[in-house]
Amino acid sequence: MLSSGWTWADVDIAVPRPADRLPGIAMAGFRQRAPGPAEIAMVAHPSVTLILDLSEAGGVVCATEGWRHRGSFVAGLLPGRLHTGGRGGECLQIRLSPVAAAAVLGEAAGLTGTVATLEEVWGRDTRQLEQRLRTARSWDERFALAAEALARRAGRRRVEPEIAQAWRRTVACRGRVRVEGLAEEVGWSRKRLWSRFRAQLGVTPKSAARLVRFDHAAHLLAAGHPAASVAARSGYADQSHLNREVRAITGTTPAAVATAPWLAIDDVAWPATRPA
Repeated sequence: MLSSGWTWADVDIAVPRPADRLPGIAMAGFRQRAPGPAEIAMVAHPSVTLILDLSEAGGVVCATEGWRHRGSFVAGLLPGRLHTGGRGGECLQIRLSPVAAAAVLGEAAGLTGTVATLEEVWGRDTRQLEQRLRTARSWDERFALAAEALARRAGRRRVEPEIAQAWRRTVACRGRVRVEGLAEEVGWSRKRLWSRFRAQLGVTPKSAARLVRFDHAAHLLAAGHPAASVAARSGYADQSHLNREVRAITGTTPAAVATAPWLAIDDVAWPATRPA
């Protein structure tokens, strides 16, 4: 939900130049011009999300059931009901595919179902990174600094090529894949793929496919497609199946997802991730 009087028209959005984008990593910068407070429900996405608070006084607030934090944070896959907001200020949002998250965050990438402070995940260099980003002269400079910081951390966990291929295939098929088919494609047994996928990406192949399929459906809903049509196009058995999945993942309904402000700026902030 958004606070009264607040709209995306009050927010400036910056994105990296196409030539500066990194595989498996997407970034967007946000600056809230309106001084009033805003609160927005985050919608689950098939990525590990880093929110870096660039305001001087901790303007970003994140809250979920039993947890509340002011400042930079990390949301893992399937974080449940999660709200974020604040009063003015700037933030940098970074989306890491599970493969990129494993390489950059190492053991800390296994955040499925959880939210944590950035310092808990990134470590003692968090404050220094925040300050460098805060004092940068432009969003292009901030994107470059963030890319450098991510590159320095790359390689913290090895992701086997077969696992990376299975993830890419899951995304390409919009979650409409079977574990047996993925295993056959990479030349592994189902048991081996299941075990190594979960160990390296922090989520099972089935849960990954479920989240990718939901993300496709959520964007179709946000684009104005009827729920029944979305269910058919996204591979759900029927509209009731879609309703149950949306409720399980977001705690709300397809109608609420269709009008979720979190999705309303994806065409601007994440143009390369729009579903067809």
